[in-house]
Amino acid sequence: MTIRFAGTERYVATDDLTMAVNAAVTLARPLLIKGEPGTGKTQLAEEIARSLGRPLYEWHVKSTTKAQQGLYEYDAVSRLRDSQLGEARVHDIGNYIVKGRLWEAFASEEQPVLLIDEIDKADIEFPNDLLRELDRMEFYVYETRELVRARHRPIIVITSNNEKELPDAFLRRCFFHYIRFPDAATMARIVEVHFPRLKQELLKEALDSFYRLREVPGLKKKPSTSELLDWLKLLLAEDIPPEALRSADGKAAIPPLYGALLKNEQDVHLFEQLVFMNRRATR
Repeated sequence: MTIRFAGTERYVATDDLTMAVNAAVTLARPLLIKGEPGTGKTQLAEEIARSLGRPLYEWHVKSTTKAQQGLYEYDAVSRLRDSQLGEARVHDIGNYIVKGRLWEAFASEEQPVLLIDEIDKADIEFPNDLLRELDRMEFYVYETRELVRARHRPIIVITSNNEKELPDAFLRRCFFHYIRFPDAATMARIVEVHFPRLKQELLKEALDSFYRLREVPGLKKKPSTSELLDWLKLLLAEDIPPEALRSADGKAAIPPLYGALLKNEQDVHLFEQLVFMNRRATR
């Protein structure tokens, strides 16, 4: 049976993105997804699993994460403690092998979706340390002398925020896709999923204000899709009218509840300066 992903009712996937997902599945290669924070990279894996009716295993990578943790860990401390207490289970070393997310995905009775989230947070060697396991779909447990093979090759989604470059050897084994920031038309479709009864006038003014803000040169952190959705939720909760978002001269104006969009004082100060300069120029 051919697996085809086409987005879901709660996840708006562009044609390019659905094509990338299906290409990675066809090639049986990990799908490496990059893009600005807040563009739905992590949610993509959740929606692929939901759309295809497959189990999802999530491995959220941190700066201290080691590749070995995705396979398994040997809990030597617990075994030492049990031996001191005279526990019978101490004689079976398998009782102290803690399965990682890769092992759990490999053991799945049906083809799973495996998310390796924010792989670029870890050490530069982390991706290379997974090459053999992702290629061969197997690994060896030295403590129990057991070879673990994947029952089904997982659909692997790997996300990166481009915090550091990934090794060439790793990149060669992936199908790559960059999620471009949604244009206004695509963003309107995304908003429709979350706010189906939003008035069109408010949507238009909110999107105009949002994209004007993103175009401000020098912003340290541009507002993302998730921040736009938070802002809209606040606008509705506070019953802010569309005209309150409108700039009379079409130039930058400080939007109400801007704290949902701008996340640091440098960007707030920069935007306030821009608005002040625009007002002086129009006098």
